[in-house]
Amino acid sequence: MHIQGSHWSAAVASADGTGGRHTPLRVDAQRNLEHVLRAAREVFGELGYGAPMEDVARRARVGVGTVYRRFPSKDVLVRRIAEEETARLTDQARAALGQEDEPWSALSRFLRTSVASGAGRLLPPQVLRVGVDVEAEEPARVPHQRQPGSNQPELRLVEQRPAPRQERDDAGVAALLEVVGQLVERARAAGELRADVTVADVLLVIATAAPSLPDAAQQAAASARLLDILLDGLRSRPQS
Repeated sequence: MHIQGSHWSAAVASADGTGGRHTPLRVDAQRNLEHVLRAAREVFGELGYGAPMEDVARRARVGVGTVYRRFPSKDVLVRRIAEEETARLTDQARAALGQEDEPWSALSRFLRTSVASGAGRLLPPQVLRVGVDVEAEEPARVPHQRQPGSNQPELRLVEQRPAPRQERDDAGVAALLEVVGQLVERARAAGELRADVTVADVLLVIATAAPSLPDAAQQAAASARLLDILLDGLRSRPQS
């Protein structure tokens, strides 16, 4: 089965989500991996990242053991889907930035494309935390262990460095925020976007305009209608 998109192809090349070199999978194993990744996108898109692995396995029509052989924990699978979604959104933003001359057209194109793809239901949590108090984003610090033979506890705090995988996740999110920031700045500078609208607001629009409804046609219509309303609210108004 062929899965469209370069990110899906990359997923097949590195099944465990580490980005390292991998031995090519057998045809049946590759097919199962593709089924699992597609099912995960659908299930997490419908139910959120809290959906159990059993639901993913059921949708993929494989045993849950097959899912765990490819992804040793749910966190690994969630990170893979979130990482791919971040990359896909970044590609969509870059396409809008590079192919639309009018700033408002570029921003609205990005939003319409992202909402239509269902991106709002798969946005990584750290993306939606844009604008959170900076202090909350500082590296985690933990008490240093007391040194052997010392009579006094060591109170010095030691910074916890992010793991390599976390650094890759952060880099992907940073790339998305940077290009969406360009879309926002261009539209604001042209006087077409409200001066108080931020990157966080734009990403929140993507998440908000993605209601989960049982009927696909009804869901698409509701998303389009809601996005029209939100876009109207983002536009600047002539001063009277």
